[in-house]
Order: sequence, then C-alpha cells, then structure tokens
Amino acid sequence: MDTRTLGELLDTLGEPALRLLTAPSGLTTPVTEVVLYDAHAPFPDRAPGALLLAVGVRADAAGALVDEAAAARMAGLVIRGEDGPASGQGPSSGQGPSSGQGLASGHGQGLADAVARARERGLALLTVDEDAAWHHVHLLLAGAVGARPSPAGGAALGDLFSLAGAVATAVGGATVIEDPRQRILAHSTIPGQPVDEPRRQGILGRQVPGSPANTEQYRVLFASQGPVRLPALSAEELPRLAVAVRAGGETLGSLWVVDDGTLAPDAEEALAQGASTAALLLLRARAAQELSRHMTGDLLRRLLDGTAEPATAAERLGLAPGTPVRVAAFALEGAAGAPDGEQAALRLLDLVRLQCEARYGRHACVLVDGVVYALLPGTYGRAGERQRRLAEDIVRRAGQALRVPVRAGLGDVVPEVAEVRGSREDADLVLRVLGPDETVAAMAEVRARAVLLRLTELLGERRELAAGAWRDIVAYDAGHGTDYARTLVCWLDAGCDMARAARLLAVHPNTCRYRLRQARTQLGIDLDDPDERLVLWLQLRTLAGLRGTSA
Repeated sequence: MDTRTLGELLDTLGEPALRLLTAPSGLTTPVTEVVLYDAHAPFPDRAPGALLLAVGVRADAAGALVDEAAAARMAGLVIRGEDGPASGQGPSSGQGPSSGQGLASGHGQGLADAVARARERGLALLTVDEDAAWHHVHLLLAGAVGARPSPAGGAALGDLFSLAGAVATAVGGATVIEDPRQRILAHSTIPGQPVDEPRRQGILGRQVPGSPANTEQYRVLFASQGPVRLPALSAEELPRLAVAVRAGGETLGSLWVVDDGTLAPDAEEALAQGASTAALLLLRARAAQELSRHMTGDLLRRLLDGTAEPATAAERLGLAPGTPVRVAAFALEGAAGAPDGEQAALRLLDLVRLQCEARYGRHACVLVDGVVYALLPGTYGRAGERQRRLAEDIVRRAGQALRVPVRAGLGDVVPEVAEVRGSREDADLVLRVLGPDETVAAMAEVRARAVLLRLTELLGERRELAAGAWRDIVAYDAGHGTDYARTLVCWLDAGCDMARAARLLAVHPNTCRYRLRQARTQLGIDLDDPDERLVLWLQLRTLAGLRGTSA
C-alpha cells in the first residue's frame, strides 16, 4: 500500500476536522501510522512517520512532547486547540504562521512556544477541535492513513461477522448484531445452533420484523445497563439474551442471542465482553463510512467546479468509462441568511444522502454554498423519470422533516463524468427558473425559461445587445400612458396575426391596429424587416420582461 503524505491527509479530512499550524518539512512528509500518547507508557525511541495524538496533554504544555516526538522521528503531533493559525496562513501554505506571536493571543504563549519549537525541530503540528473525542479522532485519522475508506465500512463489517461467530461459540447460541434501527449487520453461522423462524426472516430481510411487543423489548433492552433475558413473543419463537452496544453513552446497536435453554453458564459475561468489542468495530465501521462520504463528497465538489481529473474521479466513484450521469440540486427555500440556515442545510445533506444511498448504494453527495448536490446515474428517455420521482420523494420527505420548503432541479444527462460541471450548471439554472408553485423540475421541462434567462443575462451584460428601439418604446409608454410595448409583444407572439394579438390584449382588432400604426409613426419603428422584429421581440421579452398577455 502506498504511504499517505501529510498533504493527502489534510486534503482527505481538511478543516474543521484537522487544521495545520506548521509543517516545516513540507506537506510531502510521509505518515505511516497514528498512535495515541500514553503518559504512563515508555515513549518509543523510534517511530518514523508516526502521527502522535497528544491525549491528556494541554495545548499550552505541548512543548516537551514536541521534543520527544521529533527525537523519535515522528511525522507530526496533533493537539487540541480552538482555531487554526491566526496569521491567516493555513494548510495550503504548508508552513503555518511565520512566528509564534500570531498565536499567542488566541492560544496562549505556551502554544506559541510549541509552534516555534515544532518549526525548529522539523515536526508538523496540527490541531483538532477542543471538544473532539480522541477515540474518534484516532479512528478517523487511522482510516485516512490506511487509505481504505470502505463504502460501508466493509472491512469492519466483515469483522462483525467474525465477532458474531465468536460470541455464538462462547455464549452457546445463534447471535446477531444489529444497529439502532434494528437492521441486522452480521449473524453467526455455527452448525447445530437453533434458529427460529422470526430470526430466519430477520436475517433474510436484513431487518428485524416490527411489532408492538418487539418495540417494548427494545425499550427494556436499551434502558438496561447490562445483558437482559427476554421471553419469547410467540409460540414459534425462542427466548432471547440481549445486550445494548454503547460507547461513551451513545447507543451503537445491540447483540441478540437465541436462548434454547442450553446457553453457557457465563453467557451473560461473555455477551457483555462481546458488546465491548462490537462497540469498537461499530465505531470503526462508522469512521470508515464517514471517511468514505467525506472523500466522495470532496471528489464531487472538485468535479462540480471542474478541478478533478475525470478518469481518476470516475474510477474512485466506481463508474465505468462512458457511464452517463446527471446532477440533482436541492435547496431550502428562503433559508439563506437564516440563523439556523446552515444547520438546516446540513440536515438536508443527510436526508439527500440517505435516500440516494438507499437506492443506489455508495453515493456522492456534497453541500456547496447552501445547495446539496447529488451525482445520479444518468438514464435517457422515459427511464430518467425514476430520478424525477426520487427528487420528488426527497423534496417531500425533507420538507416534512425540516418544516421548510425544499426545491430540486435536475440537470441534463451528460455522457460521462468529464461533463458533470455542465449538468451542475443546468441544475442550478432549473432552481432559478422554478415557478412559485413548482418544487421539482428537470432541465428538459423548463428549457425555454432557462434559455430566456440566459439570454436576458447575456443581453444585459453587453451594451450593443441591450441598445435599440425597445428602450424608446418603454420610455414613451411610461411618459404618455400608452401601451405600445405590450401591444407589440402580443402582436409578435401571435405571429403578426392581428386577430390573435387582439385576443391576447383583450381589445378590438382595430384598437390593436391603431396602436401599431401609432408606434410606427411616433417612434419610427420598422416592423417590415423580419430581423428587426425578431430583435425587438427578444429585447422586449427579456430585457423589458413583457409577455404576450393583457395581464
């Protein structure tokens, strides 16, 4: 496996998860492992490439640890801190602040001294949030260094199956490991251990069948601090021995054992030990999943802005060459600038990701400037309607959960990942032209509006394109109370048919004819030249915002 560099680690995790204070040896420094500092254990003499987490060491007292880490040829030291460099030089500079003085006010002189000492000793110094749990930081960094961001924590879930087998052997009964939503993550396959019908159905469906009695058993289980014995819920079911899996007060899942009356005498103790191991594995699976989501989200962000290499991006996203894709954009209506707008946008990201992963498995979603973007497998023709229905479902669910209207725009399907940026521009444009009563649309449904909006922007940006008789017409109407501009638009919309134009204006054809004659005479408009008519119509429709109606 290729060794990860400090720069790659920062690109993978980045702010706010990880901030760089200084990297005197540069961002190409290799990072081989992540280790936890233990004040009660001997400090290693040599640990080249290691990233040391300063557990139990205050940031303003990290100077001595900097010396020890540098002497052991470690790659860097990670401490807890409030913010990144005060001087404004961040990870992109590779060097951090030019002096410790910029940090003194925000972090104390001790931290400024640690930064200066790290620079002198050639050791990278990084920081994580003050409230970050060290075990979570370790799992996240170790996963990034290992460069094995399994889409769903695959390696860890494989370990869960091994654990289920080990617990079943120790306890003496068929075992399953579940997440908090009663989804079965792993199960044992020890020959000779009885499995009743409800357990069999749960394993086949990967979900525990729901019932009021079942819900009550989960309530009892999660209220208990240790293993609990639960009675059978029906004649075809055996009793259960179960325990909740927790870490730091958070419930991560549960272990369930079928109790046919032959469990081992120390079954409860063995199950409790299994729950402790399961907590570590579930945390690792979560960290792997978070890392995978972060990496695919960052990759999608770079695809959307055109800075990612398409072939590499397609491979990392699991897309075969030439796979058509499209971008869906989701936005909260009226949330921009709201006090809780950012939090609501993050919740929208979670909702979109959950729904997309439920349908497509591993999926790339990212939040950019308040808009959630999802990369969907592209399908042409009527098959593409499935994605529209998905967008409608997400909008409905998100609106109910967030209690804020949500809108969605679907960009055009593009033939390969290299053209994702164009589909993203389409999706953004759809969001801009959605009507007040519309919540979801694809570019094909609103293309006329989108084209007119683009033309309006283009015409308004160029003086020579915005000049013309239309300005004189609009100004004359404003000064004289006439309605020549709207009459002209209706007449041109009607294909120069006087009767149809009169119906659009809700006036007599003679009135329409009189207005056109007066516009020619008083404003000198040439309505005989088809090119002149086309330009006049376009400018009145876009720049003046008029439409062929009397309203």
